[in-house]
Amino acid sequence: MEQQAVWAIIVFLVTYGLIVAEKIHRTIVAMLGAAIVVVFGIVDQESALHHIDFNTLGLLVGMMIIVGITADTGFFKYIAVMAAKKAKGDPVRILVLLSIITAVASALLDNVTTVLLMVPILFSIARQLQVPPFPFLVTQIIACNIGGTATLIGDPPNIMIGSAVKELTFMAFLENLAPIVVVIMAVNIPLFVLLYRKQLRTTEERKAAVMKMDEKEMITDRKLLVKSLCVLGLTIVGFFLHQMLHLESATVALAGAFILLLTTGEHAMEKAFSKVEWTTIFFFVGLFVLVSALVETGVIAQLAVRAIDLTGGDLVMTSMLILWLSAIASAFLDNIPFVATMIPLIQEMGRLGVTDLEPLWWSLALGACLGGNGTLIGASANLIVAGLAGKEGHPITFVNYLKIGFPLMLLSIVLSAAYIYLRYLV
Repeated sequence: MEQQAVWAIIVFLVTYGLIVAEKIHRTIVAMLGAAIVVVFGIVDQESALHHIDFNTLGLLVGMMIIVGITADTGFFKYIAVMAAKKAKGDPVRILVLLSIITAVASALLDNVTTVLLMVPILFSIARQLQVPPFPFLVTQIIACNIGGTATLIGDPPNIMIGSAVKELTFMAFLENLAPIVVVIMAVNIPLFVLLYRKQLRTTEERKAAVMKMDEKEMITDRKLLVKSLCVLGLTIVGFFLHQMLHLESATVALAGAFILLLTTGEHAMEKAFSKVEWTTIFFFVGLFVLVSALVETGVIAQLAVRAIDLTGGDLVMTSMLILWLSAIASAFLDNIPFVATMIPLIQEMGRLGVTDLEPLWWSLALGACLGGNGTLIGASANLIVAGLAGKEGHPITFVNYLKIGFPLMLLSIVLSAAYIYLRYLV
């Protein structure tokens, strides 16, 4: 078993290194790593399949279908144009309003989908006002990761934690994480204005051009919009009630997705499934199998023992260790594989005698989700925004983002540490 554990660690670290290097697509790397641990008998196929979290995968697929169909109606463009007009065409006000919209949308949809919908609109507005898009892009990244922290479905790390710990329901995430998310967002917005108010200046003529835009023209299919919003609303209500209804969150999301597909007709099905980010789904599959090798060979159990030895089993020390370790690690590594490794580690701590795991789960969620704001590679949403910006001829460099993102991330973790301590550990 010791030799198998060594090989499991080697395969995991090499795979992780290749994911961070980004020379090969991360999905290919993760799936090849998963294939290696199964083919060479480090973990058997049945055990590997047992560790794949199909609740996480189902939730992601369901929400991707619902949001993809809703996006085809032009609804999100309508919201963005309406916000720009409410701001009277003023770039700073637009930045603030769209940051708030993105934070809320990330909590109710998910942060990756939100930035995919918002970034093209932001480029259009920036061109119209002839202002640099960089401030809009950076604030979108930060706002989406903060907003996504608030709910079970907002950020992939939360989806993974909620799926692994059944008592952490949609309402539990909302009640425990939304308060600090609101505080962090309230602190960040004035800082956005302070940082970018000098760069976001335009003429009255350009503001007037924005005011002439007709948001109603953005809606391309009103019937489909009504259906989509009804199903999206019912799905969100289902998330609030899923524990009472004894349903998994994936069941709610997939039910909503297929009800919407039923009402839109078969011709919409192929297009809807093409909107699902299958590369992300298989990336998760690969990670779950890789982590299963660490679990089955006893590596995770040993790490849990060492972590408890380091903190002496003290709940305050353990919570702060997980919060800060998650934040720093998630800033420089993708937070999804990090959380996939941490979940069984915290579960093992419970088996070793740590009686109150709740502060540890919220520390992991806050650290992983907010830590993703630290660098350009910290979260999937960051990479998507950077990719879209590069295609538009406005590349975001690692260093330029780091100067803004890392200090704001540290501030959010300081606020989170105070919140965790005062709410759960005093």
